[in-house]
Amino acid sequence: MQAAREENEIYNRIDAVFGLQRTNAFRLRKEPIAKRREKLEKLRLWIHQHRADIHAAAYQDFRKPSAEVDGIEIFHVLQEIKCALDNLDQWTSPLKVDAPWTMLGTRSVIQYEPRGVCLILSPWNYSFSLAIGPLVSAIAAGNTVVIKPSELTPHVSTVLQKLVQEVFEPNVVSLVEGGPETAQHLLTLPFDHIFFTGSPAIGKVVMKAAAEHLTSVTLELGGKSPAIVTRSANLEDAAERIIVTKFVNNGQTCVAPDYLLVDEKIAPALLPLLVNRLKSHFAPADAAFDKSDSYCRIVNDKHFTRLNALLSDAVRLGARSVFSGERDPATRFFHPVILTHVPPHARLLNEEIFGPILPVVIYKSMDDAVAIINDKPKPLALYVFARNSGDQQKILQETSAGGVCINDCGIQFLHHGLPFGGINNSGMGKSHGRYGFIAFSNEKPILKQRGGFTSVKLFYPPYTSFSRKMMDWFLKLF
Repeated sequence: MQAAREENEIYNRIDAVFGLQRTNAFRLRKEPIAKRREKLEKLRLWIHQHRADIHAAAYQDFRKPSAEVDGIEIFHVLQEIKCALDNLDQWTSPLKVDAPWTMLGTRSVIQYEPRGVCLILSPWNYSFSLAIGPLVSAIAAGNTVVIKPSELTPHVSTVLQKLVQEVFEPNVVSLVEGGPETAQHLLTLPFDHIFFTGSPAIGKVVMKAAAEHLTSVTLELGGKSPAIVTRSANLEDAAERIIVTKFVNNGQTCVAPDYLLVDEKIAPALLPLLVNRLKSHFAPADAAFDKSDSYCRIVNDKHFTRLNALLSDAVRLGARSVFSGERDPATRFFHPVILTHVPPHARLLNEEIFGPILPVVIYKSMDDAVAIINDKPKPLALYVFARNSGDQQKILQETSAGGVCINDCGIQFLHHGLPFGGINNSGMGKSHGRYGFIAFSNEKPILKQRGGFTSVKLFYPPYTSFSRKMMDWFLKLF
C-alpha cells in the first residue's frame, strides 16, 4: 500500500511538471532567440565548471576512463552547443522559397517553430552525452523538455539532475529519475515530440505509445553494424580504427562495428594485426586488461550475463577463439574477445552484441559480403575499408544503412554537419547540428497571396467554356 502511494505521488509530480511545461511552451514561442542563446551559454559554462563531477560519476557507474568521457561525451556536447550558438540566427530565420510561375504574385517562407513539450529518453552507455546532446537541439529550437535518464547509471543521473536544477527552471527543463514504470507513465502523456535512444525492441514500445497521441518521434536505435575489410584496404589502418571503435567503452557503443566481414585473401594478415592493436591501445606494455586505466567495465550483472551467454553459445556451436581471456563477474570485467568460424545461426551473429566480443566472418567474394549484410535488418552504421573506388561504390549501391564511413569507424557521429540516425530497424529521424534543430522544430510553410486578380482565379467556378479551354492549355504544359 505504501509503495503504491509513493508511486502515485511520483506520477502526480510528473503530471504537474508536464502541465507547467505545457503552459510555458506557449510563452516560449514569443521569447526572443537571445534567450535560447543565454540558456545554451549557461549550459556550456556549467559543463566546464563540473567536468570533474562528470568524470567521477561515469567512473563510479562502470569505470569509464576520464579521457574517454572527455573525448567522446563532453566533447560531443560542447561541440553541439558551439554549433548551435554559431548558427542559431541562421537556423531560426524564415527560409524564403521561390514561387513557381503558377504561383506568380505569392511570397512564401518556411518558419521554424518549436514543437512544444518534448520528452528525451536517454540510454546508459553514453549517459551524459546522449541526454544532453538532444537537449541542446531541443533548447535551440525553443522547446520545453522532460529528460528521463537510464536507471542503470545512477551516478551520472545524479549529476544530470544537478545540472538541470542549476541551469534551468523546471517549467523549461526537468529531469525525472526512475525505472521502466516511470518511463511507461511518461509515455502516456501527450508530448509534442519524443526523442528516444536505445534498442530497437524498446523503440517499438515508444513508437506504439507515441501513436496513441500521434506524437512525432526521433528513434536512435542500433543493430548489427558491419565493418567490411576488402582486399584493397590498408590493413594497418583498418585494424587500428576497428579495434579502437569496437572496444572503447567496452564495446557498449551503438555505432561500434558489431561484426567484421573480411576477404579470405587478407584474413591471415589482418587477424594478428587486430590482436596487436587491441593490446597496444587497451593494455600497453603487456599489462593485464583488468589493470588497464583505458578499459571500461560492463554496466551491470544482467548485461554481463547476457554477453557470457552469447559467447558460450558461439563457442558451443564451433566458434574459434583468436584472442580471449578470463572474465570476472564480481567486477563485471569482460576480457576482449575476437572469434572466427562463428556459425551463421549463432546468436552472436543475429543479436546486437553491445559488448567487447568481435566476430570475424570470412567471405569469398564481394557478392557474398553484400548478401550477408542484406540478409539482416538495416544497420545504424556501415564501415567500408577499401582503397579501390569500385569496391566502395559496390557496397554503397547494393546495401542500405543509416550512415556510412569509409576507411574509418565511428567518427561520423562527431561530424555535426552530417545527419545522424538510422533507417527502419536502426531508427528514424536524424539528429546533430541543424538536423537536430529540425527534429525538434515544426517546419511551418507560410504563403502570402496578393490582393486583387491572381492567376488562380482563372480556374474558379463556375466552369465556363473559357475556363475549360484554359485548363486544357494549362495541363499540356506539364
